[in-house]
Amino acid sequence: MTSPILTIDTPAGPVRATAGHRDADSVVFELGGAMRGSLHVTGTTDPHRWDQFTAVRACLGPVNAYAPDEDLPRLARGRTGYHGSLTLYRDDTGRPEVSVYPMSSADDRPPSEKTAAVLTAVLRGCAEHVAQRADLPAILEASRQRDTTGLLRFLTGSVAHHQAEAVRLEREARSALPARKAAEAAWRTAARWLAASPHPVLLLMLADRTGSLTQEIRGLRWLAPACDQAAAEHRERARRAQAEVDSLRSQQRRRPRDRRPSLDGAA
Repeated sequence: MTSPILTIDTPAGPVRATAGHRDADSVVFELGGAMRGSLHVTGTTDPHRWDQFTAVRACLGPVNAYAPDEDLPRLARGRTGYHGSLTLYRDDTGRPEVSVYPMSSADDRPPSEKTAAVLTAVLRGCAEHVAQRADLPAILEASRQRDTTGLLRFLTGSVAHHQAEAVRLEREARSALPARKAAEAAWRTAARWLAASPHPVLLLMLADRTGSLTQEIRGLRWLAPACDQAAAEHRERARRAQAEVDSLRSQQRRRPRDRRPSLDGAA
């Protein structure tokens, strides 16, 4: 079992973080030394796999909501509290990675570079502590139960959005073909008229300039493949989101004892 008291070196001096009580889905740290206040570390999803609860997130203040300004962690010699969080996860090779959510003061101003370094060091130190705890699987499981309903709602909406965008773009790609053929026919007609009776207006229609038939044809030739590619990307995003929905629903049907999530592998 890791020690419940951490000493974290920061640019402002050492910070003592004491792991106190554990709620079902988080560990509370009380801070002393160069920082004071508290922070929570909870389970969360891998940033690249929203159905896999294999990461931990350290939050300044509470887990999923902003605390009153007076309850936010702050530097020992400062009066300003800070919001922010850091997620610790592992990449495809198993190496630890961090993703830092933008930090801000209670009055929504970004912290100085030194303060940001202090906050990041403390968040990472506490996250690494929880990632090594023997009860990490229980924290991750409780976090999954807490967040699955909201994730399902979001991901289901994402599937519908990407599918609708794919349909719209495919329709736009189809309509580009007859529009291009019509523009090309108009260009040929204008070219015949110009050959028979030169006129400045016909020259403008055929010139390579904004609003001309030449520019319209060039844009329509580009539009169809661009729309097809964008539609395919939306189809793939919808597929991935649906796979995560299916995975989360499958996890809901499994008993907690069947799950052994950890930062060392997928859930």
